[in-house]
Amino acid sequence: MASQTIITVGRQFGSGGRSVAKALGARLDIPVYDNELLAKAAQESGFGQDIFARKDEKRGLFTLSNLVASFQNIWSTRDYMDDNNIFKMQCDVIRSLAQDGPAIFVGRASDYVLRDMQTLDVFISAPLEYRARTVSERMGITYEEALDLIPRRDRQRESYYNYLTLGNWGVASNYDLCVDSSMLGIDGTADLIISFGREAGLIQ
Repeated sequence: MASQTIITVGRQFGSGGRSVAKALGARLDIPVYDNELLAKAAQESGFGQDIFARKDEKRGLFTLSNLVASFQNIWSTRDYMDDNNIFKMQCDVIRSLAQDGPAIFVGRASDYVLRDMQTLDVFISAPLEYRARTVSERMGITYEEALDLIPRRDRQRESYYNYLTLGNWGVASNYDLCVDSSMLGIDGTADLIISFGREAGLIQ
């Protein structure tokens, strides 16, 4: 039955979503896929992982210079990949791993990718001040620099998700559970998700 447990974790930048996912994985003995998705997608595609990393959860903006560069890259290197192709390859990897299950997926619009499967879709948020302190400590930058960085990273994730899914990133109605991680901390948030998931019959 454990093989049916699939959890997707969306998250605001600095909210600790990745840490919550890892805590869930440790408690449930389920693999967590985050940056590992990039490595696997790159391996299966034959393209370099750096190509996937540069595009990770970022939507390329259309400009004339980007268009010219794209045509140049198509003819000059086999490592050219556009956003849609990268997203499709990541989708294929996510679906393959989910079918083998169990699995926990962090970001990459995995809730949308697996929308036809039984999953527990969670979104992790936190107040800006809390996230700024977390990002400042994690990245070794000032609090003010973190305050400037966070909205930009959130906009990147929102643009990526909304463009590729035609949905609305972070909107509560898209998820089974939305949690403010600052209320209970990483471990408490993980425990809450597990309790909710078991009560809802989505975690075995």
